[in-house]
Amino acid sequence: MQRIIDDEHLLDQVKARGVLLERRLTERFGNHRHVGDIRGRGLFWAIELVADRGGRTPFDPALKLNQKIKTAAFAGGLGCYPGGGTVDGKSGDHVLLAPPYIATPEDIDEIVDRLGHAVDSALKSIGH
Repeated sequence: MQRIIDDEHLLDQVKARGVLLERRLTERFGNHRHVGDIRGRGLFWAIELVADRGGRTPFDPALKLNQKIKTAAFAGGLGCYPGGGTVDGKSGDHVLLAPPYIATPEDIDEIVDRLGHAVDSALKSIGH
């Protein structure tokens, strides 16, 4: 396995795709009123969802926003990893992306587009 990673220059690809993923996430969510942070490295990135961007106030955990985003993403053909309780063990929502090493630039575009639709759909479902 290590030989394949080396022979096919997969780590170089991860670095390049990671830069692209960061750029695309920033373009799509950088000014989103309910995204408090975009963070990650390589092909491992997350967005944090907040009720109030200015104060980075989390959504009410009873809304289960991260789960709603996961459900909407799966319905749209995207697998993502929801997380809750990231502020204090109870409040705080994020969604993590971890595309494969072999993701193409077109795959990255599609991933970010699908996540955008899922976030918009989930927020709409809770009245935001």
